[in-house]
Formats: sequence, structure tokens, C-alpha cells
Amino acid sequence: MSSNPFAVMAGRFRLIALLGLLGLVAGCQVRPLYDEASGTQKSLGSIAFSASDNRVEQEVRNHLIFLVAGGAGEPSAPDYTVDLTVKSEAIGVLLEQSSDTPRAGRVVVSADYTLSRTKDGTVLRMAHRQSVALVDYPEQEFAKLRAIRDAENRAARELAELIRADLAAALSR
Repeated sequence: MSSNPFAVMAGRFRLIALLGLLGLVAGCQVRPLYDEASGTQKSLGSIAFSASDNRVEQEVRNHLIFLVAGGAGEPSAPDYTVDLTVKSEAIGVLLEQSSDTPRAGRVVVSADYTLSRTKDGTVLRMAHRQSVALVDYPEQEFAKLRAIRDAENRAARELAELIRADLAAALSR
């Protein structure tokens, strides 16, 4: 009984392909972004943030400090600094036809930031991020101001979480 040479060759090819695939998969690693072994959380805890110039920037800064340090506050001797500039804008998008006044809108909070190493000033990351919060404008002026402030606070929290994830990614490299 002679065996088919094509079948033997096909079997060997499958074996080689399987071994190559196993070697490729063995080289892949999946690990969490904030893995303790990578030291990302320790690096995040050693970030100092620039002073704020307005209320919304202070909101973003406070949330960032809490998120990166786990509630411990800013470090006394930071390894990294973040220069943060935050702007907020309220935009009316749904106009009432009879009075031409906005009934609903959105608040856009945007930030430009630079992450740098403290000891030598090396810039590790520069980025622009923004967050949007929707808002309904009530009839009363004070209620309208309060609704805008609440939307700014929501957008500031979301923006701080985006920036924290971005900083963690930059420091985990």
C-alpha cells in the first residue's frame, strides 16, 4: 500500500501552519491598562497639576487629582506635571420659534494639556480632549444658570475621566 504523497505533504503543511499559529499566539499578551505590575498606578499618583484659572478648570483639576491619586491628593515631590487649560462654552441648539430663545442646548468643556517629566522637562504627551453635556433651559434665569452649571460639572467629570485614561496610556509605555 502506497500512501498518497499529496496527503502526506498536506498533513505536514497543516502541522507546520498549526505550530506557526501557536507560536504567534504565545507571543501575544493581554494585560489591564492599570496593571499593578506595570507601575502605571504609581506613576499616576506622582502627577502634579497646574493651578486653575476658572471654576470649570478647577472642577476638572479636582476630579483629576482624585482619580489619579486614588483620593490621596497631590504628591509633595511629583515625578510628572500636567499643564492644564480648560474652556467651557454653552450653546443653545433648540430655538423656540415665537420668542427666538433657546429651550435646550449643550455645554462643551474642552481641555488642552501637556504631560511632562519634572526632572528634565521632557514632554511625554500633548493632547486636546473635550466633553459635551446636554442641558434643558428653563424659563427662570436663575434656574437656567444652575442648569448650565450642572451641565458644566457633568462634562468636567467626564473630561477628567478621559484625560486620566489618556495619562495612564502615556505613562504605561
